[in-house]
Amino acid sequence: MKKLFTILISALVLISCSSDDDNNNGNNNNNNQNVDAPATYLFTRNGENTVSYSGQSQRIAMAEELISALKDETRDEVSLDAMFAHVEGDQDFSDPDMLELNASSKNVRSKTAGSADYFSSNSTDANAIKADFDSWISSQVNDVFPNWENTASPGNAGLAQELGGSIRYVNEKGLEYNQAFAKSLNGAFLADQICNNYLSSAVLDAGDNVTNNDNDVLVDGKDYTTMEHKWDEAFGYLYGAEEDETSPVLGVDSFLNKYLDKVEGDSDFAGIADDIYNAFKLGRAAIVAKNYTVRDEQVEILREKISMIIGIRAVYYLQGGKSEIANEDLPSAFHDLSEGFGFIYSLQFTRNPMTDAPYVSKSMVDGYINTLMEGDGFWDVTAETLDQMSEDIAAEFGFTVDQAAN
Repeated sequence: MKKLFTILISALVLISCSSDDDNNNGNNNNNNQNVDAPATYLFTRNGENTVSYSGQSQRIAMAEELISALKDETRDEVSLDAMFAHVEGDQDFSDPDMLELNASSKNVRSKTAGSADYFSSNSTDANAIKADFDSWISSQVNDVFPNWENTASPGNAGLAQELGGSIRYVNEKGLEYNQAFAKSLNGAFLADQICNNYLSSAVLDAGDNVTNNDNDVLVDGKDYTTMEHKWDEAFGYLYGAEEDETSPVLGVDSFLNKYLDKVEGDSDFAGIADDIYNAFKLGRAAIVAKNYTVRDEQVEILREKISMIIGIRAVYYLQGGKSEIANEDLPSAFHDLSEGFGFIYSLQFTRNPMTDAPYVSKSMVDGYINTLMEGDGFWDVTAETLDQMSEDIAAEFGFTVDQAAN
């Protein structure tokens, strides 16, 4: 009996210690708690909607107006720069859909190469990347706009008319600066903010965020905790142009939302849209449930899937350009390759959850860009070069060129 009593006491001590560990496990508390995601991205507290990402909606709208303005040859560099680096109160936008863009303190440039994980301690690359975007604006105004009515040729900017009739306005190497700018924002602005900033533990768990979330301490005057809001802001960079986040239709902006729709439409990748939406829902529900293990599992899914959008479209446009070259329609090839240029540039902002690094490094991206632009650029790029580049990129992500190309 004495031996049995000792065993019972030991078991009770172990149970007590185990219970204490569960209740004091920092960012991984409630590990055994089941988390049920709602049917849609709808979260409320005391009957009030707690989802908020107005700043993301504003920045997406600003970017939309800017890329449209880059195709208006009457614009000057000062006004385009002002749209990119908007200052609160300046009259840079038309304020579509009552978003009050001019009154906003937000802008796109500050969030370009601006993530906590990739650039908070890497100002050299951050500044160089911002300078690339600045240079594309400058070159569009000073090199392409003055040649708006001239026919492009190797070494000369101007217009290039596709066999189908569309006119493209290119630099001396066949590059459309407006396309390079727009498609590069998918990585440098949107994916970087989602994957490397708002879904980062450096942002989600900053300061007292975990303690406050555990105790339902709300942001002053708001219905959400800081951690809930940071997650919503990541969500907003993908769905911020949707009319109803509880029923996203996709294809509603010119950026990641559009290209998620494109990738979803490829039978080789069908289901990626649900994977991303469901991970956002479950991660947000996990924050409400104080289950940070489940939350972080969703972060890994989101980093992988959002990065895949960029990798797939980079290969898609390289292969599209190759096909148009074979069809002897260089202006159409210029258009595809300019889009491909932007998605290749975006690769350096992707995030491999296995390595916590880009799927394709900045040095590799710089090498690809230099290869595309060497000599006369798109005027003389070869199918062999495009195929090799496509194979290299596809291998980094684990899909095939054929899967991405259709």
